[in-house]
Amino acid sequence: MAITSLGFASPLSFSLRHLKQSHCAFPSKASRHLTLRSSTTSAATMANSSNDHHPSLEVIGGAMEKLLPAFKTINLPYNPYPVFGWNRHVETIFAAFFRSLPDVRFRRECLRTQDNGAVALDWVSGDDRTLPSESPVLILLPGLTGGSGDTYVRHMLLRARNKGWRVVVFNSRGCGDSPVTTPQFYSASFLGDISEVVAHVGNRYPRANLYAVGWSLGANILVRYLGQESHSCPLSGAVSLCNPFNLVIADEDFRKGFNIVYDKALANSLCKIFKKHALLFEDIGGEFDIPMTDNAKSVREFDEGLTRVSFGFKSVDDYYSNSSSSDSIKNVSIPLLCIQAANDPIAPSRGIPREDIKENPNCLLVVTPKGGHLGWVAGGEAPLGAPWTDPVVMDFLEHLEQARSSIVTSSTNLDDARPGTAQSMGLHQLEVVPFPTGSLSNAVSHNNVMNNSLSGSRT
Repeated sequence: MAITSLGFASPLSFSLRHLKQSHCAFPSKASRHLTLRSSTTSAATMANSSNDHHPSLEVIGGAMEKLLPAFKTINLPYNPYPVFGWNRHVETIFAAFFRSLPDVRFRRECLRTQDNGAVALDWVSGDDRTLPSESPVLILLPGLTGGSGDTYVRHMLLRARNKGWRVVVFNSRGCGDSPVTTPQFYSASFLGDISEVVAHVGNRYPRANLYAVGWSLGANILVRYLGQESHSCPLSGAVSLCNPFNLVIADEDFRKGFNIVYDKALANSLCKIFKKHALLFEDIGGEFDIPMTDNAKSVREFDEGLTRVSFGFKSVDDYYSNSSSSDSIKNVSIPLLCIQAANDPIAPSRGIPREDIKENPNCLLVVTPKGGHLGWVAGGEAPLGAPWTDPVVMDFLEHLEQARSSIVTSSTNLDDARPGTAQSMGLHQLEVVPFPTGSLSNAVSHNNVMNNSLSGSRT
């Protein structure tokens, strides 16, 4: 399965849920991305304090001038919730066990992959009847062993859904009760599943723009996918949260001090998933060490016994060094927002590829002074509600979607004047270079809150 960043799940026991991952080439499809290229920003715009950020936040990136106008709150100070938000471990654990779990009724779709494996896509029940086919689609990638039952996933889903977005949770093999049909789970190196999921969702909703949000290992997978697809990426934008980025550095820190508690808890979660499907690995032979995997006391042991062998790596260190998303940033060609916490115990700040983010005109990085790992117990809904990051993420996504909507309107007008021209180009082949700073409205009214009732086993 994979390594490193903790994506805690619903508050049940100390089985902290975690990251995710995937790999492979994509069927040819027209690009949906916006390319952000540098241009001068007017002095008037730069002087506008609403487009600036508060000094309590580190905000850098080649896309700063283009994307800062999208945000409504980062000009305000980051104020962690008293007591719970002052210590990174307290905040991480509090958010994992005590954050509220919104009720959502899901409709599950099991997708068979090309290698005969399976992943589970959880859609919001009833959306096909209530949402237009052109509604933007948001794909959510939870952390390792995480799924649609995780609190941080549910809060993000609900916020996007209440604004009229179609949302689907991508549960990796074995996660969120997703079926395992072959002797292979997922990993930080394998991009085949995410490639197939994005292609499947795009084919189902060809008139919609696609976006993705990933947490922890899910963020590492997502960023690696963006780098692999580069200019042919079918997504219109993406968000990475608590990304470990450099898995070698993350592994080093994961085995120090209090982090050992997370390591053992996560290894326990991985072993539980493995034990459910152990018969698939019976008499598998080769370099696999099934007894080590079955009794792994750390993520590193699990990856040594199973993951690195499954995906053809010589050692665990070889696996980690060749599966880090830090190397992919320079190839990202769609708008990407990265949000990290400076005190994250699982995704170390020193692993963030700051220089590559600064040099890429499509990337923006926001680092909060506190937050722990997937905590961010701050903002208007603290301490039990949505994390501080959720409204920031939606500001970014709606900014991009409104830009694309304005392109559609312009293209339609052009098409009326010159029949066939804009239509023949296709919406997802359009490239914006660049969109004017401040020209996009950020205000989108809330839709009526959806009827949320938890279905059957999806708790």
